[in-house]
Amino acid sequence: MSDRYTDKPFLRFVDAYVLKAIGHLDEATERYCEAMVPSLEQSFGLKGSWEQIVAQRMKFAPDFPAQIRKTWDEGKARFEAGSGAPADPVQFAFHFVDQSFGRA
Repeated sequence: MSDRYTDKPFLRFVDAYVLKAIGHLDEATERYCEAMVPSLEQSFGLKGSWEQIVAQRMKFAPDFPAQIRKTWDEGKARFEAGSGAPADPVQFAFHFVDQSFGRA
C-alpha cells in the first residue's frame, strides 16, 4: 500500500476522506490525518479540519460524502449478492478515488 502514495502524499487524505464517508476510516488513520492538519494548512493555505481541507482542495460539494455513501451502499449490496463475499471498504475507496479522480 505504501507505493500507492509515493509521489502523491495527498492521495492518502483523499482515500481517508472516502473511507470516512462510508464509515470505515480506522482510528490510526484518523489520528494521522488530524495530526497532519497544520502541515496541510501550511501546504495549501487553507484552514479547517483535514476533511474540510480535502473538500476545499478537491472542490467537493457539501453533499459529496452522502453521494459516496450511497455509491458504497448500492455497490456493496450488488457485490455481495453477486460474489457471496463481503465487500472490502479499502478496495472500494481505492477504486472510487482512482476512477473518480485518477489517483488525485
